Amino acid sequence: MTAIPQGRTRRSVLVTASCALALTGAIVLSGCGGDDPDAGTNGVGKLPPAKIQAKTRAAADAASAVRLSGTVVTSGRTYRLDMRLKADGGTGSVTAQGATFKLLRVGQELYLKADADFWSHADGSDGATGKLDGKYVKVPQRDPAYKKFSGFTDKDVLLDGLLTLHGALATDGHHSDQSGTRTIRITGDEGSGGTLDVSLQGTPYPLRLVRAGDAGTLRFSDWGRNFTVEKPARSETVDYGRQLPTS
Repeated sequence: MTAIPQGRTRRSVLVTASCALALTGAIVLSGCGGDDPDAGTNGVGKLPPAKIQAKTRAAADAASAVRLSGTVVTSGRTYRLDMRLKADGGTGSVTAQGATFKLLRVGQELYLKADADFWSHADGSDGATGKLDGKYVKVPQRDPAYKKFSGFTDKDVLLDGLLTLHGALATDGHHSDQSGTRTIRITGDEGSGGTLDVSLQGTPYPLRLVRAGDAGTLRFSDWGRNFTVEKPARSETVDYGRQLPTS
């Protein structure tokens, strides 16, 4: 038997090991989607932007509940919202012009609760503040405040008005939200018409919206997570006795 030189044996082992490492690396990259950013996702990132928008709207409409937080600018006023919404009601807080108040809707009945500073500003005097401070005020449906504030508690109305991008749609790459969820971003008019980040994990829910024209930024979470809305106790409810403020 002819002996194999020791140097040649060492080189053969090194070459074999190098090839094995290269092959293993290729398998790992392939398995982790190194060349495909949509590998392991729900697949909507591969769709045209109009279809992504249609799917995320359908997912939002079908969800039983959602929480949204952030800012909405409308009619020259900025509202900071933190609302939980579902089909038969909603609850949360709204801040406008430095004043924060709570909204609660149960079916068609809308209640507003605020502190003494809010009512003092609205009333123009201190006469009602003690009576109203920290109490729920039922908003009559004929009152202008009902139409304005009930929209903040209505899932269908609010999402229908918000989840709209303006202009030509396009995709703007893959991203991640604050929790690390992978998203695909779609834009209107290269961003000037708004941007929407859609989840690439599980159901393609909208997760973050930047509205066109600097009209606010909103985050969406707790999709499908149920919560309870109940009428406040009679002892917690008072009658304002006049038209409620809307600003």
